[in-house]
Amino acid sequence: MLDLARLRALHAVGTHGSVGAAAEALGFTPSAISQQVAKLERETGTTLLERRGRGVALTDAALMLVRAAEQMLSLAEQAEIALEERRGRPAGRLTVAAFPSAARGLLPGALARIAAEHPQLDLRMSEVDPHLSVGMVARGEIDLAVTHDWDTVPLPSPEGLRRTPLGRDVCDMLLPEGHPLAALDRPLVREDLGAARWVCQPPGSVCHGWLLSDLRAAGQEPDVAFHVGEYQTQVALVAAGLGVALLPRLGRGALPDGVVLRPLAPEPVRQLFAVWRGEASRRPAIVEAVRVLREEAGRRTAEDA
Repeated sequence: MLDLARLRALHAVGTHGSVGAAAEALGFTPSAISQQVAKLERETGTTLLERRGRGVALTDAALMLVRAAEQMLSLAEQAEIALEERRGRPAGRLTVAAFPSAARGLLPGALARIAAEHPQLDLRMSEVDPHLSVGMVARGEIDLAVTHDWDTVPLPSPEGLRRTPLGRDVCDMLLPEGHPLAALDRPLVREDLGAARWVCQPPGSVCHGWLLSDLRAAGQEPDVAFHVGEYQTQVALVAAGLGVALLPRLGRGALPDGVVLRPLAPEPVRQLFAVWRGEASRRPAIVEAVRVLREEAGRRTAEDA
């Protein structure tokens, strides 16, 4: 009898391309993943991984098992959903992923509510960027993702996924005190920003892509001098007078002395979504989590307005 946990480990290696990436996706150490695959090799009497340079590649036998694992994992999930439906209340494990500012500004309150109201539900949360978390939901690695997209950078939605809007998150300009634009008594417009030096997320992130496309559409080429993923570090760089930043309100927190906030017109807004697999739509834990997330997002939007 093939062990489902070991098949899951092999499936993750095949999906993510390496033992290290599989371990990160499943929340284990690389050593634990390697041990699971080694046990599966002994049980099947088959070589499943081959060394290729500094990495590994799946053998033909491993690829066959990965295809079988996809079907088995799907059946196991359907059985879990059916059992939870039968109980009529959220139970079991619910894995949630959220991008950093939602993980900080939205998830703590939402998860605390869910945990208090449904103690039989085992909640797990990971901080993951939207362009990665959607794929993780599609592959069955997580149950639910909180994502965002911009009007000019829509987030792809693979077949078989469902999503529902949670709310909107407005962004504001952050300027160093004493910056010429900080003295203006009107909302800033894109055309004001041509000479600005920017603090922004690294290339490849959704926010970085949006900034480039939005300003280029207004005839401006942003000079991104500082690529920083963590928002509080961005705020610190602005406070030090090194550049300007465009940051969402969700999870931003209080601003330190030396930082001036100005609105940008028209308002840059990103839409927040909850994403899950369509086959899990009947699962009480998904239904309840989406409900609470929508309520919490609405409350935070009202507070930030």
